[in-house]
Amino acid sequence: MDKVKELLDLGSKPPSGAPAEPSPEALAELRERYARAGQDHVLTFYDSLGSDEKGALFEELSWFDPAHINDIATRALSPPKTEHASDTLEPLPDSATASILDSSTDDISRWYGSGLDLIGQDKVAVVLMAGGQGTRLGSSAPKGCYDVGLPSHKSLFQIQAERIRKLQELAAHKVGRGSAVLPWYVMTSGPTRGPTQQFFRENKFFGLDSANIKIFDQGVLPCISSDGKMLLEGKGKVAVAPDGNGGIYQALILSGVLDDMRKRGIQHIHAYCVDNCLVKVADPVFIGFSASLDVDIATKVVRKRNATESVGLILSKNGKPDVVEYSEIDRATAEAEDPKHAGVLKFRAANIVNHYYSFRFLESIPQWAHKLPHHVAHKKIPTIDLASGQAVKPESPNGIKLEQFVFDVFPMLSLDKFACMEVRREDEFSPLKNARGKGEDDPDTSKRDVMAQGQRWAQEAGATVVGEGGVEVSPLISYGGEGLEKLKGTSITAPAVLERD
Repeated sequence: MDKVKELLDLGSKPPSGAPAEPSPEALAELRERYARAGQDHVLTFYDSLGSDEKGALFEELSWFDPAHINDIATRALSPPKTEHASDTLEPLPDSATASILDSSTDDISRWYGSGLDLIGQDKVAVVLMAGGQGTRLGSSAPKGCYDVGLPSHKSLFQIQAERIRKLQELAAHKVGRGSAVLPWYVMTSGPTRGPTQQFFRENKFFGLDSANIKIFDQGVLPCISSDGKMLLEGKGKVAVAPDGNGGIYQALILSGVLDDMRKRGIQHIHAYCVDNCLVKVADPVFIGFSASLDVDIATKVVRKRNATESVGLILSKNGKPDVVEYSEIDRATAEAEDPKHAGVLKFRAANIVNHYYSFRFLESIPQWAHKLPHHVAHKKIPTIDLASGQAVKPESPNGIKLEQFVFDVFPMLSLDKFACMEVRREDEFSPLKNARGKGEDDPDTSKRDVMAQGQRWAQEAGATVVGEGGVEVSPLISYGGEGLEKLKGTSITAPAVLERD
């Protein structure tokens, strides 16, 4: 089967518009296809629908291959038994790792300079995974629209856009050009696509050229019951859900993003999640480090806080790069110390979903995306009772969402094509996951971490900070603490915000 066709069969958002009601022959063929797969119950209410609804349901069902959905559901619900005890786990080899905590100033400066050169030559692109809504934050808007309460009231999208703007300026100056282009590809999901586009337009793309921003959808897959049956959200609509952050790979192909990168001559890609307010978008140090090793994938990690922190770990599993969840390792392994670093955990590289890809690797997506596993997430899924036609709002999980994980591709690489860079948590990782007041990974901790970082930068530049609450430094002034020499000898009363104007 053609690989792009296989990607289509995995599922994606059907085309928009008002589709026409299908012919009797086309409907009969569709019914037969779903009947062969044992999924023809999705047409239970078809005859009761209006013409537009019939056309919409037909188009949606035409987009999926029910036999393929059965296949991936079966594999997800009955994965092969694995004995974690027999796995050979080792830290990644020294040749594939670096740490900002331990690396020399010369190495960091070299990586930074070469990364800026690549950005200045328009060879770097950014992919943002921004499909999530702020539901747990009490908002139905895309999470990137969220304001964590900074003095400037900038959204996560604006903070990241301004980092791109500053980086373009720094890179253009470094290579002696009038301008540099760092294209930004924003991956949304069905519910967040429209609001994200509107938010970008309303904010005039945060000062970026709209020609260099492409908003695209990740795929969707049908939600299924515990026995593998596709669920209906309404009489004329299948219950679907985004296919997980691992859906990024097929989405890059189907959306035309990879074609756009090819036309632009992109060679290096940074991919990250929208909810990290400290993310160093297209970090030149990370780009330079990854490019210098000529790897296909690199990942940023932070040092695990302690042996019991519930985080996935980047390591070598059976001789391949991989992510192992905390629940998959025993206590002795979790508590083991690094023989080369007293008092430091042997397995400490905590995954923060912050990755580098070579373009040549992403070009190979059609060859392997269909091989990635799907994982099961038990959820409460509103559905329709097939007997009564009544809407059902479950109080406990009644169905399954099928998801892929972005790191499932790691074991496909040899260790010499994979690298890992450890960075300081306080400088680069503060995720927004929880509602305000939780005290961990919530808007208050995000605000605190941004303000604390800005205060450190101001003090390192020679300023005196008086009072509590920290300092917000606009990314348009400084990307990573550079360019603040004018603050030397000044006094700043916190909380404060320093803007370019």
